[in-house]
Amino acid sequence: MKLSVIITTYNAPAWLEKVLWGYRYQRFRDFELLVADDGSTADTAALIEKMRPELGVPLQHVWQEDEGFRKCTILNKAIMASTTDYLVFSDGDCIPRADFLEVHNREKQEGRFLSGGYFKLPMPISQAITLQDIAAQTCFDIRWLRKQGLEASFKDNKLTASGLKAAWLNRLTPTNASWNGHNASGWKRDILAVNGYDERMRYGALDRELGERLMNKGIRGRQIRYSAVCLHLDHSRGYVNDKDLQNNAAIREATRRGKRTWTESGIVKGPGPEKEARPR
Repeated sequence: MKLSVIITTYNAPAWLEKVLWGYRYQRFRDFELLVADDGSTADTAALIEKMRPELGVPLQHVWQEDEGFRKCTILNKAIMASTTDYLVFSDGDCIPRADFLEVHNREKQEGRFLSGGYFKLPMPISQAITLQDIAAQTCFDIRWLRKQGLEASFKDNKLTASGLKAAWLNRLTPTNASWNGHNASGWKRDILAVNGYDERMRYGALDRELGERLMNKGIRGRQIRYSAVCLHLDHSRGYVNDKDLQNNAAIREATRRGKRTWTESGIVKGPGPEKEARPR
């Protein structure tokens, strides 16, 4: 297989089902799927078992006990469970368009990672999307979304742009080519070289910090936000709190200021190979 797709989830089986159907209808089929589950109850496991024969690709359910928000920990476990050289990351609330993996596979490049975005939907439209809409791809049609009440915006270009226009928008967008957990991809060896996600981090830019270590390592981002499209389903965020946001901001600042390429709280616990090799 050419790609490993890692999607995160926590007790949102209704949204996860829509997302898994999105991967059922990918045009690019040479991939495995890993659900990185941060402690969901049995409902999610039952959904995954129900969906397994429908997907037509290998599916792993990587689960850990619910001990609070530990997304970075389950992501690191899923990275180690993956079996290919190239990893695509998204979330269990992001429905991929049928060409989503086709774009990631086509645009992957040595020494780079890919930075995509999402098209955020309000709750009523998130709830209105059916499995039939995903199969027919009507939920990605701006005319269908208008009928559901979506207001016009420049962001509509994420759904309507293609070919040269999408390439032009990718080039001209002022948005940084950062590592976005809902839509990003990179070489597994590069992610291992920076030791994966920092497990000290809770909610709030935890994915950006990984990207900053990749960039400090010389692995730069490439923008594909107008080419690799996913719909972000609305949901509450009861786990957000100021203490965690401040802690994450301090870790990111230390990464930027120190040009860190390694976290001692990642997949490997402790100093990286370069530090270990230095004379004491």
